Amino acid sequence: MTLKGALIGCGFFAHNHMQAWAELDGAQIIAVCDRDPVKAKAFAEAYGAKPFSDAATMLAEIEPDFTDIATTSPSHRPLVELAARHSRGAICQKPLAETLEDAEAMVAACATAGVPLLVHENFRWQAPIRAVIDHVRSGMIGKPHFLRLSFRHAFDIYDGQPYLAQTEDLALMDIGPHVFDMARALMGDVEQVYCQTQKLNRRVAAPDAFLAQLQHAGGGISSLECSFLSHYQPERFPQSLLVIEGNLGSIELLEGFRLRVHAGGTVSEFDVEPPVPVWGEKPWHLVQESVVAFQRHAIRALNGKEPGQPTGADNLKTFALTRAAIASAATGTAISLSHST
Repeated sequence: MTLKGALIGCGFFAHNHMQAWAELDGAQIIAVCDRDPVKAKAFAEAYGAKPFSDAATMLAEIEPDFTDIATTSPSHRPLVELAARHSRGAICQKPLAETLEDAEAMVAACATAGVPLLVHENFRWQAPIRAVIDHVRSGMIGKPHFLRLSFRHAFDIYDGQPYLAQTEDLALMDIGPHVFDMARALMGDVEQVYCQTQKLNRRVAAPDAFLAQLQHAGGGISSLECSFLSHYQPERFPQSLLVIEGNLGSIELLEGFRLRVHAGGTVSEFDVEPPVPVWGEKPWHLVQESVVAFQRHAIRALNGKEPGQPTGADNLKTFALTRAAIASAATGTAISLSHST
């Protein structure tokens, strides 16, 4: 059965959504919506869908199997609540919301309606990160107790998404959800965070770098760092680099998509660079292939064939961690987290 989908938001990153859906069997976007009717019309013509400029009208008419929300976070709550009423599944871009109250309301609305909610958290679906997760969960390095995760580059992210230059809590709200989600996938839930930020680029309004230390349940610790103004040759964007250590071994994810595993008294190295999609290009292929991987998973999850990764309920913990990191940076104190949600 092919799932019938509708996409809301025809901006910069939504092209990746649409190209990936077109590549996959099992789902088809039949309608697109944007408040700008010119954008909606252009998307509709490019991808063979019906254009709308009002989401409520589109969902009432189409009654899709799922709604893919690719807008910015201020619109997420009303759109997810709308999707919960008019479709049988919802996918929402990160960050999940602007406030924890809104995020919790979105998860509750979908739960009440019996509608699965997935969060388009594609970094954990990048081929190198998937490989690290698989190695860790295989038990090869034993129980992880330390993670160092780095996302540092000087790529001009503002060219395609100029609104980022004015985004409040820029680095923590744009990349924070990604790195915190990867840390939770590798190391488990977080009990405490201490975070410091820097504003490096005079072009931007908010801090564009951060360093966060996490205390995980079970005793593990993580050091997570991000910078949008770190100069390396060749440019590292959009690679995440990491070291994760366990009681039986260690794993390194190095620049150039090299995965090095130290276990059993030996060292093994693998090339984990993903292929470039037919519609893609370097260096974006790392992200583009991860969108394909996530959306392939979403089809299976919406069909009940595997648990969602991450669900809205799970992503509440990542969102709460992001807000706690922002509070920590503002106050200069460590913030404890509760996962009662």
